[in-house]
Amino acid sequence: MTLKFKALPTNAVRALQRGGPDAYGLKPERQLSDGDGVPCRHCLKNIAVGEAYLVLAYRPFPELQPYAETGPIFLHAKECERAAEGKMLPEMLESSDYIVRGYGKDDRIVYGSGGVIPTDAIAARAETLFERDDIAYVHIRSARNNCYQCRIRPRVTGQAAPAWGCRTPVAYKR
Repeated sequence: MTLKFKALPTNAVRALQRGGPDAYGLKPERQLSDGDGVPCRHCLKNIAVGEAYLVLAYRPFPELQPYAETGPIFLHAKECERAAEGKMLPEMLESSDYIVRGYGKDDRIVYGSGGVIPTDAIAARAETLFERDDIAYVHIRSARNNCYQCRIRPRVTGQAAPAWGCRTPVAYKR
């Protein structure tokens, strides 16, 4: 199976970089990176020392419901290029381990699918989860703070890939 590691959609990121509201309706906060643990969810790279970045509330789900986790994420303050959807683990994943958790087509956690997984085993764990019929997509989240990192989808050949919604108050399509 081939996986796709998916960054946030560019149109949503541009709206936030231009001062649009986050998931709580607030303007993103601007800070300067110290270069330690500040991963951009759009280019999927770490934000370098001295670069400006945004801190904002993000909800990677299409609508409010009890399992629609919202939390802080970081983005480059200046426009950056979206990471290509690829099968390689994003370079921003520098921690020793992450939460890897499956979600169903209804955008709810699939119980029993989550676990703290060593970084070098994330792809294998995702492939195992996608063998299940009840897993539509997988999130990678910080094992220490539960912050959303990126989404994983199986690469579907010969058919349209399933849609995935995530939205701040700014509606967008992927």
